Amino acid sequence: MFTGIVEAVGTLGPITREEDSIRMRIDAPAVMADTKHGDSIAVNGVCLTVTDFDSNGFTADVMQVTLDYTTLGTLTEGQRVNVERAMATGSRFGGHVVQGHVDGTATLQSRTSSDNWEVFRFSLDDSRLGKYVAKKGSIAINGTSLTVAEVSDVVTGDGTWFEVSLIPTTLSDTMLGDLAVGDGVNIECDVLAKYVERLHTAGH
Repeated sequence: MFTGIVEAVGTLGPITREEDSIRMRIDAPAVMADTKHGDSIAVNGVCLTVTDFDSNGFTADVMQVTLDYTTLGTLTEGQRVNVERAMATGSRFGGHVVQGHVDGTATLQSRTSSDNWEVFRFSLDDSRLGKYVAKKGSIAINGTSLTVAEVSDVVTGDGTWFEVSLIPTTLSDTMLGDLAVGDGVNIECDVLAKYVERLHTAGH
């Protein structure tokens, strides 16, 4: 489990592409002090397993199903990525419950600057996820725990969007500040919303 509080911004190293998987190297010295083989580390919000590591970074394998639901397959060597180790027992819970199980992707529609923050508007690539996104609710964007500022009147279908407001610290301490209009991101909706829907459906 993760909290959505990004620990470091890593850099993608060499990427080996197989027929139905990829192997990627992530250079992130700041999170390697206690990393072990088999540990879970979220990369842009995707929970990956450490298969090899050294003091500067680690390697992980990414399966086809993960490539189908996330943006990891579109990344290239040298790009910056958000990195968070699995939550340690007894540590402060600064974000919200993030599983590292990405629900889908979204596309950045616009960035609107203000004096002290920027508003990012995203369109959901799978509009069916719109029912899980609520104003003032939690959402993870590339593994970053954020609060939804505004949502579209349309819950599903064309025109489904949501907005988040990013303070300068978030823009500088995560890779979200690197995003340009048209870029894709990984989205994990609030797990509580998904369980509520499941329980409601099961009750009928």
